Amino acid sequence: MSQPIFELVDNLPTNNMTVMMLKSLDFVVPGQWQNLVGFENTIREVTGETDEEMIQQIGDRAVWLYNDKSQGYQKAMWLYQIVDSADNALGAAALANKVGNRIPLLGGLLTKVTPNPDKAQSLDLCIKLVVELVAFCQINGIPGDSIGDFVTALADYSGESLMRMAALICVDGLIPLGPDFILKAQSILGDTSPRELDSNATFKEVKDLIPGDDTDSQLGFIGESFDSVKGWMSDFVADKDLTPERVFGKFQGFLEFSEDKLDYVAAFLDMTTNYYEHTGTQTLARRLIERAIAEI
Repeated sequence: MSQPIFELVDNLPTNNMTVMMLKSLDFVVPGQWQNLVGFENTIREVTGETDEEMIQQIGDRAVWLYNDKSQGYQKAMWLYQIVDSADNALGAAALANKVGNRIPLLGGLLTKVTPNPDKAQSLDLCIKLVVELVAFCQINGIPGDSIGDFVTALADYSGESLMRMAALICVDGLIPLGPDFILKAQSILGDTSPRELDSNATFKEVKDLIPGDDTDSQLGFIGESFDSVKGWMSDFVADKDLTPERVFGKFQGFLEFSEDKLDYVAAFLDMTTNYYEHTGTQTLARRLIERAIAEI
């Protein structure tokens, strides 16, 4: 049994590196995200309810729904949590690679044991996108390979979910991979073998929940998913006039890095933030509360 949903929401931080990063991205999706913390507080905000007895009923029903193993809520929560813990390792590996390249004696050793940063970041971006798709399917009780439903739903994304996608584009796309991150990621994914995918730390963690009978078909599913969403991402970047420099400029309020060190910024954020888990917890709480109020 995983941690109760009310505890997860109650224990969300009100101010840490993740919160500062998400607040700095408000310019991308103005007013869409507020750091809702506390389960009862979230019920009040989502429903507008003030009656204590009704709030208790909604909370009890939401907790019951989350605990029901036949629903996909716990699996979605696990997915949001696990991609962030894998991210931490990715950031450490990327940083080791950078350090190795600057210290000749260590360079040969570290670059042999650490992955190519562009390849690792590209695969991380693609896998995170698929995790969003699979979690969406789990939350909504639809088959995990429903790419079309997910792409359609993206047009209506708002609040915490839209902020999560904005952060994915900015923090896992633009900052580490540059303005052509979509082309770069798709090209690298196309050159990735099933064996290479199997050695990817993030993929290893989520493999069991990604549709496909084997790694080869799962690689195909990841490619199909990315291809289906790249138009939405490209339009999002164009509509918001996003560039690595513009995003980095907003981060300078809480990060002290020079602009020529964007690769270090990406590794540092991978190691110090868990925006997927943070906003994912808020998304799950909102969906559970909305369903609970509809059923009461």
